[in-house]
Amino acid sequence: MANKKIVSRDVDFAKWYTDVVSAAHLASYSNVKGCIILEPYGYLIWERIQEIMNKMLKASGHQNMAMPMLIPENLMKKESELIEGFAPEVAWVTEGGSNKLEERMCIRPTSETLFSDYYSNIVKSYRDLPIKYNQWCTVMRWEKETRPFLRGREFWWQEGHTVHETKEEAEEETRFIMDNVYKKLFYDYFAIPAITGLKTKSETFAGAEYSITIESLMYNGVSLQSGTSHYFGQKFSKAYDIKFLNRENKLEYAYQTSWGVSNRMIGAIIMVHSDDDGLVLPPKIAPIEVIIIHIGDDLEIKTLANTYKEKLENNEISVTIDDSSKTPGYKFAEAEVKGIPVRIEIGRRDLENGKVTLVRRDTKEKKEISTDADIVSVIKEMLDNMQSDMLERATKRRDKMTYTANNLEDVKKIMEGTPGFIKADWCGSLECEQKMKEIKGLKSRCILENTKPLTGKCVVCGKEAKDLVVWGIQY
Repeated sequence: MANKKIVSRDVDFAKWYTDVVSAAHLASYSNVKGCIILEPYGYLIWERIQEIMNKMLKASGHQNMAMPMLIPENLMKKESELIEGFAPEVAWVTEGGSNKLEERMCIRPTSETLFSDYYSNIVKSYRDLPIKYNQWCTVMRWEKETRPFLRGREFWWQEGHTVHETKEEAEEETRFIMDNVYKKLFYDYFAIPAITGLKTKSETFAGAEYSITIESLMYNGVSLQSGTSHYFGQKFSKAYDIKFLNRENKLEYAYQTSWGVSNRMIGAIIMVHSDDDGLVLPPKIAPIEVIIIHIGDDLEIKTLANTYKEKLENNEISVTIDDSSKTPGYKFAEAEVKGIPVRIEIGRRDLENGKVTLVRRDTKEKKEISTDADIVSVIKEMLDNMQSDMLERATKRRDKMTYTANNLEDVKKIMEGTPGFIKADWCGSLECEQKMKEIKGLKSRCILENTKPLTGKCVVCGKEAKDLVVWGIQY
């Protein structure tokens, strides 16, 4: 039975999404236009993502640090491509207290300028390199249309900024982050089969030599740019004078990268996995993996619930007990809307039969086990199966909604039906890329690397194709 607070995703996907965000208490709208309040349960999920990523990044030699949120205009202007790229989205501070500032400052839309200015002061020799820093913070971009987690004026993210001795080392870093951090995060933790590839020149991050992207396909066939990793080469180091003495004792400009993912990852998890009863969380990202629900509150029920809790926590499985006075039905619905992967129901009648009931959130499958069963091994198997099953289902759906097109008529027919990823050859011209955009806002998602074109002919103009590109409409 669907949650009455949530409209069906097959009836109104946009409203379904915001209903899930609200019903699960992930975020709520604030009186600051375009900005959300990240509620405690939403923040728990964000903390879980931070915990996982911090472990990955620290294992590969990255360190966390923090930069100011304000950037003087003169610093922003040093790299012209960056300021041009972000100009429409920048929020400016022009007064401090009651005094007009001598120089206006922008609220950071991203922090390449601050990091580059800092690196120009601390990088002296090749012995100082590489420097691999990351910061967790909020940034501000003055978006016109906003939606919780997906697109907001202020949002939470991480941004990595690294400096290297050689081009090869910097390029290796760019790909390492995408392949060994972001892709791993999506596949192994989010159970989302995202695709990766190069951005076209028009979609490349302002100031970057090239950008690698990770793209996810939502339940409704709309794509979501879920993270990017950028190779800057020496563009920023020349603009900000980041020089070092190389191994030949000569001054050389350093090589840089930057990369980031944001809280829109939570939006991706919602739109790939959740249903009409609320949130469905992959176990590996769920801040609470198991909820134990009392049906009755006699001593025997409480004792067994506490015994289970202790055993599961001792085996690093996060668990909570709902022993509130709410009705069982209300407790079940609340656990479902929050997407807690496994529910353990303990009732008087069950105990008399020496059994308890386990329920999987994703499939609603119920399973009775003996109270003498090894609860830890049973729960671990259930969580593992749920994690792999969710990835398998999402992969099948992505593949089902991935199409190939040989000409514009093919593209139009696909877009008139169910949207999704469209694989089609491209000649590399901006004109043809813009022509695709005229079909319901279709945009290049990424160039598939090490992949031959389908026909060798551009889907738009019919000329010789350079690349096989994945196209899609986006959030």
